[in-house]
Amino acid sequence: MVNHRQNRILILLFVGVFMGSLDISIVGPALPSIQTYFTVNDRMLSWVFTIYILFFMLGTPVMAKLSDIYGRKAIYLLDIILFTIGSLLTITSFSFEMLLFGRAIQGLGAGGIFPVANAFIGDIFPPEKRGGALGILSSVWGWSSVMGPILGGVLLQYGWQWLFIINLPITITVIVLSLKILPGGERNNNVTFDWWGVLVLGLLVTFLAYGINQINTDTFLTSLLSVDVFPYLLLAVALLPILWKIEKKAQDPLIQVDLFKSREVKLVNSIMVGTGLVQAATVFIPAFIIVALAFSSTGASLMLIPVVLTMAVGAPVVGKLLDKFGSRNIMLIGSLIMASGLLIAGIFARDFYLLILAGVLIGVGMSTTIGSPPRYIMLVETPPRERASGQALLNIITSAGQLVGGALVGAFIGSYNGQLMGYQYAYLFIGLVAIVMAILAVGLKSRKEQIEAAM
Repeated sequence: MVNHRQNRILILLFVGVFMGSLDISIVGPALPSIQTYFTVNDRMLSWVFTIYILFFMLGTPVMAKLSDIYGRKAIYLLDIILFTIGSLLTITSFSFEMLLFGRAIQGLGAGGIFPVANAFIGDIFPPEKRGGALGILSSVWGWSSVMGPILGGVLLQYGWQWLFIINLPITITVIVLSLKILPGGERNNNVTFDWWGVLVLGLLVTFLAYGINQINTDTFLTSLLSVDVFPYLLLAVALLPILWKIEKKAQDPLIQVDLFKSREVKLVNSIMVGTGLVQAATVFIPAFIIVALAFSSTGASLMLIPVVLTMAVGAPVVGKLLDKFGSRNIMLIGSLIMASGLLIAGIFARDFYLLILAGVLIGVGMSTTIGSPPRYIMLVETPPRERASGQALLNIITSAGQLVGGALVGAFIGSYNGQLMGYQYAYLFIGLVAIVMAILAVGLKSRKEQIEAAM
């Protein structure tokens, strides 16, 4: 009976996490339609993705901590309700600003769903079953990456609003079942919360993303020094030491800055910034395909299948190869493969078959830098009592990379008024980032050194 109850809770949590992660990738095919509907420029359009990631990143630590204080059930329900309200605002948007507000509310709720669901697993499942349950929840990201673009392409035939309308029956079902199935929790007022850390981090990444988004890559130096760019980048840089000082003093910090004493942690998190940039770039592939090959929105969304399918298949394979070859070799080779795919996409933008090949190569590369290798490194490099913080740090850094990546790709596209050249330069630049990731991977510990560190 207990197992049956655990399985029902796991299914319910799976659906909630799937829904939140789906809305990251599902918007890719809809970007051109949203742009036409609201008549916004390419630079502004990128914020449909960027603002979701920004509030997703902030929602993750905020909601996780609130669940420690007010109980898992109450905050999980709050997250689902926020996601529902955000979806409604997005569907009924009469202006682009209202659409962005809806996406922000969606992201805030979605950001809390995943950590609260993981906390439920720790509370409900016995130690010998937690690994399997967490593995099932983690697989959601692969499934949503595959299903998002395909589902988005299908629903887009009925209007871009349907990409968000589909959320409503799911969220209502999850709310009703959560009230019945999920166990209640006790309030804990002894937990401290790093509000200053959240506030400063939010301001830092917002200023950084906005400043980068306003850069005109065609006149880079002049644009960099303009009032639309330089003050925001300066504010972001100025906030970095302030955030570091706050986190050093915080009783329960948002970011465990002490982990950065390890050279390995510095390297792997630098690589994860690049991973976030690449993930953001893949969201714009359907819009890229429409401009490059004149495909329909539905047809363009299907061009994401080589990326996400290869990534979904490659992730478990990479997990098996990890013990044999070590994280360094896998991430080095994977980054180079990913770089080759991005460079092919940038150079041969009008060749259908080479774009298919590029998608496969990007997917193979992403499976090495998103999945188990970086998480294994963090497990080895962090003390047992800080392992959860280490994994959370990876999530925050990757989200920051996604946030900057969305703004950066938007800046490239906007600089060339949505023409193909803007997309090409964007993918060529991200390809160079992947090469830098490979160079950083060379500095990681070998398999033998990792084994010695783990013992």
